[in-house]
Amino acid sequence: MTEQDTRLAQLERERSDLQERLPKHSVPMAMMLRLEELEEEIANLRRQREET
Repeated sequence: MTEQDTRLAQLERERSDLQERLPKHSVPMAMMLRLEELEEEIANLRRQREET
């Protein structure tokens, strides 16, 4: 497993954990921002992996 694969797995676990903790209503802005950051970083890593 490459360093990139390890980082991707770590980010996916963090995203999953965050999604499980999201309240149904009145989601704190900080949680939504972190979720967006994770989604972007995951997408970037997947794109990079496909390019190699």
